Amino acid sequence: MSPDERPSMSTDMGASENGRAENGGAEDGGGEISAAELTERLLRIAHLIRRASLASMSDLDLTPAQSRTLRVISKGDSPIRMGELAAALGVVPRSATGLVDALEHAGLVERTVDPANRRAVLVTLTQRGRDMQQQMAQARRQAGDGIFGALDTQERQMLADLLQKLHPTS
Repeated sequence: MSPDERPSMSTDMGASENGRAENGGAEDGGGEISAAELTERLLRIAHLIRRASLASMSDLDLTPAQSRTLRVISKGDSPIRMGELAAALGVVPRSATGLVDALEHAGLVERTVDPANRRAVLVTLTQRGRDMQQQMAQARRQAGDGIFGALDTQERQMLADLLQKLHPTS
């Protein structure tokens, strides 16, 4: 996304013509910003990120849930059990089964019986799934560059540090 195509932060962040945030926040130049205003701003940025990510991955022919499932499966060095996958996704096992069914049908994952517990099913990425994961990662990088390209290296590091402080396990 070029700088000209990027959404205007003042427009998307709810700023009015006089430069004050619409939700009672402080002026852009200083002052105290409430937790509620910060929440609103983060929600708007999250929306922009989601919209940009969906746009950048639209050619990959995956639903957001399928792409998230591929990301979770790809994070492990070894196959993941269906129950662990469902827990990692925060869905019921039946929903995970439906996602894996679609990914398996597309040739992106394969299921095998867990040799340590024959009742359990393991899921792994196929080569096509690994290739798709690489394409997804590239699309996410492009979407991120379009949004965070307005920040210099120091500002990106500052934002990363602040987000880490809010959610240390991420």
